[in-house]
Amino acid sequence: MDIPKDRFYTKTHEWALPEGDTVLVGITDYAQDALGDVVYVELPEVGRKVEKGEAVAVVESVKTASDIYAPVSGEVVEVNAALEKTPELINQDPYGEGWILRIRPLDMGHLDDLLDAAGYQEVLEREG
Repeated sequence: MDIPKDRFYTKTHEWALPEGDTVLVGITDYAQDALGDVVYVELPEVGRKVEKGEAVAVVESVKTASDIYAPVSGEVVEVNAALEKTPELINQDPYGEGWILRIRPLDMGHLDDLLDAAGYQEVLEREG
């Protein structure tokens, strides 16, 4: 299972990649594999204020629907509009073209509360 070392992770299988004063958010390779073929993504409104751990999006697959939780508190400043027409990007490239939203965190220090790649690997091993 691919777990890039350049980003942070949650126990609920979201990733968070710091870019300047924002954080790009998506779901992990493990999550997209568990969901199966993604058929719809409900994106949040740009400008929405979110709290860490709050459901901000929904990913629907042929198997189930899953909430996506904000890894940090802040404001949604961008969503991946490409997912509206091609939700399968999450399956094809979960760490790249399949990103879901961008948040401007209230405090970039909140990223320190998240897992690194090794910590996320341990979560997967415990679940496996």
